[in-house]
Amino acid sequence: MQFNSILYEIKEQILTITLNRPEKMNSFTVEMAYELMSAFNLASEDDDIRAIVVTGAGKAFCAGMDLSSDGNVFGLNEDIKPDMEDMRTRLDDPEIESGVRDTGGQVTLAIYDCKKPVIAAINGAAVGIGATMTCAMDIRLVSARARVGFVFNKIGITPEACSSWFLPRIVNMGTALEWIYSAELIEATELERRGFANSVESGDELLEKAYAIARRISQHSPVAIALTRQMMYRNAAQPHPIEAHRVDSLAIFYASQMGGKEGVNAFLEKRPAKYSDKASDMPAFYPWWDA
Repeated sequence: MQFNSILYEIKEQILTITLNRPEKMNSFTVEMAYELMSAFNLASEDDDIRAIVVTGAGKAFCAGMDLSSDGNVFGLNEDIKPDMEDMRTRLDDPEIESGVRDTGGQVTLAIYDCKKPVIAAINGAAVGIGATMTCAMDIRLVSARARVGFVFNKIGITPEACSSWFLPRIVNMGTALEWIYSAELIEATELERRGFANSVESGDELLEKAYAIARRISQHSPVAIALTRQMMYRNAAQPHPIEAHRVDSLAIFYASQMGGKEGVNAFLEKRPAKYSDKASDMPAFYPWWDA
């Protein structure tokens, strides 16, 4: 598949998605949104991909929405007057999907549903959607010169990309509100101290650290990784641990018969495991949240 605003490159079973509008600081467009959705959906079902790294071309990660376009800069149809009932019952209606739905949220939902772990290598400024899209990613590494800003209130809008769900789970409610209310740019050391970033890396080492993590992940069972990713996100939002127990029980029951057999044998034989299971061939109960 050909992309115009991103690069899609696979090497050693690691997909690198690069936001590729460096002349515009990789600012986000509706085209980029749909390309990112397609990229994550493709990667989720591609057995040649074990992990995903997302970064930006040039000096920035993503400077936010490109606000220079004509009309509604968010690509929304102002002739529609939607209400909450429309959002509950018509979410996939073409009129609502293209004219009302937040494109950033559609991207983060595609990331959320992806079977592959996603590592953000935030190489520079990440503002607005450039910040919120990384909230749906599993591991965030930031360059020492990176700055992240949740600047929505400053320009008279509200947070998007499902960040009101993701961000308080990553940091805490007080920190999330402080960052969004203030709309200030947050330095790399503060991002790490507050738990948003896993680590701060020099510019030269950022991608190599991301790839090192991705390579370690790629050695493990694709089915176990895919199940674990969804279990961690979805079970953590359940009201009682019994809900996690139900899923845990099914997951380990089936995983033990798939990659688990090779994993146990490799452990007992003191050798590296060679997994043959595929994320495209999940147990029948997956996706359990649609049941």
